[in-house]
Parts: sequence; structure tokens; C-alpha cells
Amino acid sequence: MTEHAVVIAGGGPTGLMLAGELALAGVDVAIVERRASQDLPGSRAGGLHSRTLEILDQRGIADRFLAEGQKAQVAGFGATRLDISDFPTRRPYGLGLWQKHIERILAGWVGELPVTFYRGREVTGFTQDDTGVDVHVSDGQRLRVQYLVGCDGGRSVVRKAAGIEFPGWDATTSALLAEVEMTEEPPLGIRRTPSGTHALGKVEYEIKDGEVVYGKGGTVGVMLTEAQVGTSEPTLRDLSEGLIAVYGTDYGIHSPTWITRFTDMTRQAAAYRKGRVLLAGDAAHVHSPVGGQGLNTGVQDAVNLGWKLAQVVKRTSPESLLDTYHAERHPVAARVLRNTMAQVALMRPDDRVEALRETVSELLRMDEPRKRFAAMMSGLDIRYDLGEGHPLLGRRMPDLDLVTADGPVRVFTLLHNARPVLLNFGKPGGFDITPWEGRVQLIDAKYDGKWELPALGAVTAPTAVLIRPDGYVAWVGDLTQPRLAEAMTTWFGSPTAV
Repeated sequence: MTEHAVVIAGGGPTGLMLAGELALAGVDVAIVERRASQDLPGSRAGGLHSRTLEILDQRGIADRFLAEGQKAQVAGFGATRLDISDFPTRRPYGLGLWQKHIERILAGWVGELPVTFYRGREVTGFTQDDTGVDVHVSDGQRLRVQYLVGCDGGRSVVRKAAGIEFPGWDATTSALLAEVEMTEEPPLGIRRTPSGTHALGKVEYEIKDGEVVYGKGGTVGVMLTEAQVGTSEPTLRDLSEGLIAVYGTDYGIHSPTWITRFTDMTRQAAAYRKGRVLLAGDAAHVHSPVGGQGLNTGVQDAVNLGWKLAQVVKRTSPESLLDTYHAERHPVAARVLRNTMAQVALMRPDDRVEALRETVSELLRMDEPRKRFAAMMSGLDIRYDLGEGHPLLGRRMPDLDLVTADGPVRVFTLLHNARPVLLNFGKPGGFDITPWEGRVQLIDAKYDGKWELPALGAVTAPTAVLIRPDGYVAWVGDLTQPRLAEAMTTWFGSPTAV
């Protein structure tokens, strides 16, 4: 029986990001992935929101994605686009990039790290005990691990085998999504009919001045809202009939790259952890793709979980640290579920809903609502409940340009190795973190600029901040406040930990 510290079921964006985080922390991690390679047929979903770009920047790999994607204002609520170009972030935009490219780039990064891949295989089940998990793989192999993480999608085998409930709401609408060839040139863009919203677009495109520009010919992406909720495996005939119903012709469709169906089924795992089994990404939450939040939420799940699981595996922190994963990420996804349900409702083909849609759009054109909703949709407003205190507490640390004894440095550069940082803006040498030496970086720094948070605006400059490996602030204070040691112990283990 082969042993690893952690096995991840599923090598999509969430599983890859989690593997990278664990490998950075020196944890023996393996991915079991059913695909023989990272290739993903067709374009699928895509797009990275501002906060996800920041997270990739924290690991020093954002430029790999920026080199291939198209910067654009991708945040929106329903049919209303939300501009974040004036937000206080180094990434006041989203990135247009298909999922197949996102996965390829992530896999390239993970390939540079000590991660084991079991490709062409699936996790079929497991048994767990007090000391570990026996993972059953489809080829008959058994893997013995300390922890198993299900990143295996909405139909997660791991979630089902763990007996974790998946409550929520059944689908009320469905749509066909496909990439096909057409003998005739179709009209591109969005069309609304009594059955819903439909769209035709070229797979190859450019974004110029924030607008999508398509060329002539090539593969066509099709999205058709169905008159009735579909449940069977979709076929080319289904797509042809749907096109004829909406456009009066199927434009001679042929040679599909892929055809799939998505719905607005909305569900969330009742628990993100059961014993030594955890869930992340679509295995933990599914919802309508409106707003493009699914992939982004999964990647951010991985970054929240990775450093915590690594510390537990290395016995730096107690197993109870894993409870904070559910406590922090479950509410974030619950909010995503609610806002996607609201957006689906706003997109229904009904005159009264159209009146509501126009009213909401008018409100979102106002500056304050625009900032609040844009911060939510881009992931920049996330706040973990770490108690009362400075507005920074529990929020993302801004990527400031610092001045240190070793020269200028960006905050995110200090997080490239996924290690926590204590930034001291007061008198140099004032903090003694000797008990956590080797675990936490202590940086005496200066910053004379304005402290500003998305949607909240300017905040008081802190004397010192403790930043977790995921980029969120765990403590704000100064030498007169005794709770720094408590925060260090809570998040990074006791001073006597191995």
C-alpha cells in the first residue's frame, strides 16, 4: 500500500491549487485524476475575478495567467456590468481566460513542485479510522493517507461516501452549452425570447476596450436556455432543435467538440469536513454559473484550506484548526449561492421581472451600490469573522509597496512561499516572536501611503498586522496589546509545537 500525507480526489482548478499550497508547505501530496492528461475538451467556463488574481499574485504566478488572458471588467450582477477600475487593488479588473488554459497554467506550476499524480484513475471510495484514510482507487490500488480531500465536482464520490448531506434547491431552469462547427455564419450576441436568454459567440475572440470582438469563421460557442428543464444526456439533435426553436434554423451545425447541460441547481455541503475527509470547490457547493464565481470560489477554498491542513499534518497546529476552514468558507459559498439565485431570478423572461431588472440596474449605476456589489462579485469584500477590531481584521491585506531594511518589497512578494508575515510599522525591533521563529516572518517596514479597502474606503493606518499565508489579516495592534501571542498560537501553533 502506497502512503502519502494527503490525497486530493480531482485535478481541476481547485485540486491543483490545493496541491500547490500543500507542496509549498513541504507536505507529501498526491492527486488522483480521472483524465489521462490535463487536457480539457473545449473551452468550458473561464475567467478569473480580481481577488483570485490577487491570490495567484501572492504565490508569484499571476503573470503566467495575465500573459495569456484578456484584462476586462468582468464583474457583474445579473445583466448589469460593474466597473471596478477605480478599486484600490493592483488588479482592478478580471481576466478573460478559458478554463482549459487556467488548468494548463496551474498544472504547469504544480509540475514544478513535488506533487505526485495518479492519472487515468478515480477515487471510488474510502474507509477512515482514527489515524488515517484508506483510499480506494479505480485500478484496484490502495493509498494510505492522513487526510483525503474531495475536489471531485458536484457529483462528488468523496462527499457521498463520507455521508455528508448536500441540501439546497432543485433546478428551475437549464441550458445547453456547446462548441460546434456551422456551415452558415450565425448572428453573434445575446437574444432573449419567452423561453429565456440565448447566446452565440466565437470561441476565438479578442477583448478591446472592455468589449468582446469576434472574428469570422471558426468554432461557435452556443448557449441555449431550454423551455423545459432538461435531465438526460444532451445530444446534437437536442441542440439543433433548440436552435431552430429560437433562431428558426440550426445554421448547419456539425462536428461538436462537446455538448453539456447546466442548470441552476443550488446546493451546499452541510459540512466541509467529516473526520479526516474534507471537501472543496464544486464538491462542496454547486450553483448557477451566472457571475462566473464557481471556479474562483473553489480556488479560494483551496488557499484557505492548504496552509491549515499543512500545519495539522506537520503537527504544528492541532486538528481543531481544520474547523476554521468550514467556519470561514461555508458562509462565503452560502453568499455566492444566494446571489446566484437572485441573479437567475432577475434574468427570467417576464415583463414584471424586466421592470425589476431595470430598477436593480438603475440602483447599481449609483456609486455606493456599485462598489458594494462589485466588491462582492469580485471577491474583494470577503471578511472572515475574527472578532471585533480594526477594519482590516479578517480582510485581505492590501498589496502595499513597502520600504524595508533590505530595500523595497511588495506585500504579496512576502507571501510567495505561503508563510505568515508579521509586519511592524512601528519602532524597529519592537516585537519578539522568538517562540515562532522559522514559522512566521517578522518584517520591520515603512509605508507612507493611504490605507484603503474596496467598498469601505480609507481606514486608519495600523501599527502592526499579522498576515496569514492566504493573505488575510489575523491580528492588528501594537506592543501595548497582549493578544498577539494568542493570535500566533491560534493560527500558527503553540510555541512548544514540534
